[in-house]
This record gives sequence, structure tokens and C-alpha cells, in this order.
Amino acid sequence: MNALDWLVIGAYLTGTLVLGIWFSRRGARSFAEFFVGGRALPWWLAGTSMAATTFSVDTPLYVTGLVARRGIAGNWEWWAFAITHVLMIYLFARLWRRSEVVTDVELSEIRYGGKPAALLRGTRAFIIAVPINCIGMGYAMLAMRKVIEALGLWDVVAIDLPGEPRLWIVVGISVLVLIYAGLAGLWGVVATDFIQFVLALVGALLVAGFALPDVGGVAGVKATLVTHGLADRLDFMPWSDVAQLSMTTFLAYVGIQWWAFRLSDGGGMFIQRFVASKTEADAAKAAWLFNLLHYVVRTWPWIVVALVALILYPTLADPEIGYIQLMLDYLPAGLLGLVVASFLAAFMSTVSTQINWGASYIVNDLYARWLRPHATDREQVWVGRLASVVIVGLAATAAFFAQDIGTVFRFMIAIGTGPGAVLILRWFWWRVNAWAELAAMVAGMLIALLSYLPAFAGIDFGVRLAVTAFGSAAIWVPAMLLTPPESEETLARFYGRTRPGGPGWRRQRRLTGLSPLQDLAADLRAGALGIVLLFALMFAIGWLVLGAWAKASLALAVAAVATLLLTRSRSRGPRIADL
Repeated sequence: MNALDWLVIGAYLTGTLVLGIWFSRRGARSFAEFFVGGRALPWWLAGTSMAATTFSVDTPLYVTGLVARRGIAGNWEWWAFAITHVLMIYLFARLWRRSEVVTDVELSEIRYGGKPAALLRGTRAFIIAVPINCIGMGYAMLAMRKVIEALGLWDVVAIDLPGEPRLWIVVGISVLVLIYAGLAGLWGVVATDFIQFVLALVGALLVAGFALPDVGGVAGVKATLVTHGLADRLDFMPWSDVAQLSMTTFLAYVGIQWWAFRLSDGGGMFIQRFVASKTEADAAKAAWLFNLLHYVVRTWPWIVVALVALILYPTLADPEIGYIQLMLDYLPAGLLGLVVASFLAAFMSTVSTQINWGASYIVNDLYARWLRPHATDREQVWVGRLASVVIVGLAATAAFFAQDIGTVFRFMIAIGTGPGAVLILRWFWWRVNAWAELAAMVAGMLIALLSYLPAFAGIDFGVRLAVTAFGSAAIWVPAMLLTPPESEETLARFYGRTRPGGPGWRRQRRLTGLSPLQDLAADLRAGALGIVLLFALMFAIGWLVLGAWAKASLALAVAAVATLLLTRSRSRGPRIADL
């Protein structure tokens, strides 16, 4: 890192903070402006923000380590979420926009009634805002800490500071993000997300572009892997042992995870973008744009860099650092600073969202719901900023003690498995009640935590997910059937507000006289076609990058057929659902 690199980084940080301060004036206007952008986000900004949020500094490091240990097929650990994310486009995006909530847990007291609904809302708000959100932020901070340590930046910045250097790194990161996110509100977050996404993607392409020639390009990567007996690292499917992905775990990813995980109907940060969108159509378009950017566009720069790092640094004790080592060895002055700035951009886009999102739970679902129901907008904004400080402090603590990004990622999947089925069914079946959702959430988390006891240390991850999902169901299904359903008044009010499709609301349709605004059967067909389209496009790009022309042509043909069928399917649907 030389003076030019530091100048580039300084320019980026200054510009980001200035933009955050500029938008702080808009965020301070009202509670709705600070947390849901006044419900005025255009689809392209909301979708890009969703993509930027899911691409943090931990992601390229995580993928680099994943490919080094398991090959390309190891990415099914996160590719499997594409099933959830495509279904989110057709089944849930418009429903969430129609709900007009501020947070997803606010829906608890719209869908359910009485004390159980209030208990559910408060419990979920606390669990998501504090332990889950802070652990998620913590592993993003862990990745940023690894970047700073690997680049040797701390030797320049903090050589004279006392105590443990890791602690000072985490504290420095925390203060930086807190200043930015605490001032800006959601408009500041999404506006800078757009810039940060472009910068982060350019950074990944630069690393790949400068390192590839030294290994003979993509052809050289393939030849070297074959020579060293590592050709199976290029497999897209986990058929070989190198992927360390048993068939049980693979089937759990694609057959269980999408409906059992706590983000099955969208997930809090995505929901925040949906409810902040201008219209229902904007929410659905934003969801499609996110899927294309996240899976089709961003996947392959990471994987190419990971394959190059595997060849050049096969003996790294921590393979996640291979990405950083390539930056140091191959990027010229100025561009190294730009890519470091792209890491900061990726980190800030994710963590600033998590700060704003977590604070929204604390303000909307805890403070304003239980302590100060009549708090002014100004008071709620300031409480949100104070909550941001607390959240960052807890996340920094998690980052200080964590070590391995991939391990934390899998732990987050495990403890979030269980309530997903209830979260889906509550939209489409009147009989689901608050006790069912509460039981599913608590049971899933407890079963997952128990599976990490030493007695179960050798358990296959797929078995862990299956036991958690079905064990949770064995508790929440009886809990639902043994407790009374929600009142007719509550059910009619929820149906009238969101008007979901399917047979589960026949009685409410008759009572209210309102027809559904969703054709559930058509949306399920569209979702299935969308999943085929997304994976076909993703694999087509991958095979094109790797020079597998025949496979790429076949995947593009499948994508073309899926696009045609999807277009015809949507054109035959009820026009009112497209408003």
C-alpha cells in the first residue's frame, strides 16, 4: 500500500460519509423515512441494494475458502437459497408490499391477535435484532478484520496503540460503520449501496483479470488442476468426495432448507426493501433484479479468483486469505487501493443495512410497542440511533471471538432452520396461529443448539438440518392443533389487507366479499420456471467462463425455453395481480 492507494481509500470513505450526512437530513424527517424510505424506493435501487447487502467483505473470502476446500460444487451451500429467493419474487414480494408494515415481525399482530401475537412479536423482534443480527454482523466484521490483518494495514494505522490489535481493529471498524449508518437512514443506505455494489464487483473483476495471465488464463487453470489431480474441483454438482457435501446434506439444501429456514418468505432485510418500494410491481421487479445480480452476475468472478488462488497458494493455512494474497501480489498501485476500497464498500453496504434493520426492530417492535406507544417521530429516530450503537457494540464482541467465516455461516443456517414452513403457511392457510409460529421458532433454535453438543460432534450437516426441521414440525403442528385458531375478525382483517390466493382463505373470501389479488397456482408455476431459468443462466455463464461450450449452449437453450414459458404463464394470469 503506497500513498496513491491510501488516497483512493480516503477519497472513497470521504465521499461515502458526505453522502451519508447529506441523506441524514431526509432520514431525520420521520420514522418512516428513516426505516422504510418513505415507501418510495424505485425497483432498480431496491434490487441493487438487496444485492449489495448480501455481498459483504466476508463473501469473496468465504467463497475462496469454500472452493479451495470443496471445489465449485461446495457453493451449493449458498446456491440452494436461490430456490427461496426466486419463490420470493412470485409468492411474497407483492404480499409484503400490501401489508405496509415497517418490519416483518410487525405482521405478527396483523396476522394473529391477542396476547400470543404480542408475545410472538416481542420475542421475534428481540431474537432477530440482537443475537441473530449481531452474530451476522459479527462475521462480516471478522472478515474485515482478516482483510486488515492480511494487508498489514494495522502496522501503519495503530502501531502505537496498547493492548490486543484485534480488539482495536474491531473497534475502528465499528465506529466507522456506526457514523455512516446512524446518520443516513434507509435512503442513505440504499443510495450508497448502488455505488458500493458497482465498486465491489469491479474489485472482484480486477483481481481476476490481473491474476489470470500468470496461470495461463482459464485454460491454464483447468490444465493445472487436471495435472495435479484436482479436476473434480471444477464440477458444478457435488458428485465427488472433494465437495465434502454428502448426498444427505445436498438433498437437505435443495429439499429442506428453502422451506424450513427462517427467511423462507423473504427475510427481514429483503422485506424492508419490499415494503419501502414504490409499488407492488416495483417490489417484484426488485426481487428479480436481486436474483440476477446475486447468482448470475457475481458468482463467477469470485469462483475464478478462488481457483487461481488454489493453484498459486495451495498450502495456505487459512485458504480464505488467498483472495487477499492475490491482491497484494498482482494489483498495481492505485488499483490495490481501489480494490481495498471495494472491500470497504462491500462491508459497509451489508453492515449499514443490518444496523438500520436491527434498530428498526428495537424501535418499532419493542420501544414504540411496549414502552412509548405515543413517541414522536423525532424521538423514535433518536432511539434508533442509540439502538444502532448497542447493536454495533454487540456485533464487535462477536467479531472479536469468532475465527472462521464458513463455520459461522453454517451455524447461522442451523439455528435459523425450523420456523420456515410456518412463515410460508401463515400467508396461505387460516388455521396457522401465533402459538404455532412461536413454537416453531423456539423449538428450531433449541434443537439446532442441542445438535452442537459434543455428543453430536460428528453429525452430518444435512442430518442436522433435517432433524431440526422435522423435529420443530413435531412440536409446532401439535401446538397449533391443540390451541384455538385466530378469531374471525383477525383473519378477515388480515385477508382484507393482503388478499393472498389459494384455497386456504375460502371462508374469509365469502365473509369479506373480496376476491384475492393473487393467483397462487399461476405464481407457483412461475416460481418453478423462474428457478429453472435462474440456475440455467448461472450455469451457462459458468460454463462459458470455463470454456465448456457444449454445456453452455445447452444451458442457454434451457434458459430460453424457461423464459418463453414464463412469459406465456405470466401473460395468462389475472391482470389485477400485475398492478
